[in-house]
Amino acid sequence: MELDVAIIGCGPAGLSAAINAKIRKKTVKVFGTEVCSAKLESAPWVENYLGMQTTGTELGAMYLRHFTDMGLKIHRTRVDTIVSTGTGFMVAAKGEIYEARTIILATGISQTTYLPGERDFVGRGISYCGTCDGPLYTGKKVAVIGYTAEAVEEAKFLATIASLVYYIPQGTDMTGPHPNIEVVHGRPIGILGEVSLTRLALRDKELRVDGVFIFRETTPVEQILADLELSQGAVHVDRQMATNIPGVFAAGDCTGRPFQLAKAVGEGAVAGLSAAAYLDKRS
Repeated sequence: MELDVAIIGCGPAGLSAAINAKIRKKTVKVFGTEVCSAKLESAPWVENYLGMQTTGTELGAMYLRHFTDMGLKIHRTRVDTIVSTGTGFMVAAKGEIYEARTIILATGISQTTYLPGERDFVGRGISYCGTCDGPLYTGKKVAVIGYTAEAVEEAKFLATIASLVYYIPQGTDMTGPHPNIEVVHGRPIGILGEVSLTRLALRDKELRVDGVFIFRETTPVEQILADLELSQGAVHVDRQMATNIPGVFAAGDCTGRPFQLAKAVGEGAVAGLSAAAYLDKRS
């Protein structure tokens, strides 16, 4: 089934967008991780939200209760990539493909610290999705840098394609031997190459590889969707929360400061209504 709206992120902005799009009778799917908003859940007291003085945990529970009372659910999986089809979008998430007519980005802030050289080789050896890009490395050597449990499964999948997978655990170890996987302990310090990636530098050695797959808790939003315009590191939007890509909207912390609940909820509402209006106009 083709969705009217796919929402990436289940924090306050994403839930607000979903509720407003649902009220406008649009089919909605929200993609999110197990922890939707770490900042909200860890807030001991919320005092700057109009009409509400409570803890972050209690406020988050009220958000979720309202969301589920509307008949909505969170699809607990990370979105790897979004590709425009010309008339809509294909959303790849954990090996599954979904079709959507519009997209709302509500990914929050990416706290990622990039490795030196990482951003230079995106699309030229660096990847964040084994299912998406694995076939490009058939019979080649690759490295997997694993910050999450998901990285272990992705390394096992890549081992069925590549000639050799170096698995570099960064908090998530791999238990037991696996064909075509060599566990290498060390801290990555840089990505090296010229036209394309050729080496992964660790603190005490270098690995000659054709590709490096990096699995963190969050994927930078600009790596999820190509050609997305940024401004000072945030997604650039207009007053309707529309991005430079027709049919793509954004809301919340990913659009920049101030990083406040009221802004996130308000922008989410605008994004949900704008996506609905965009769909109605196209119809």
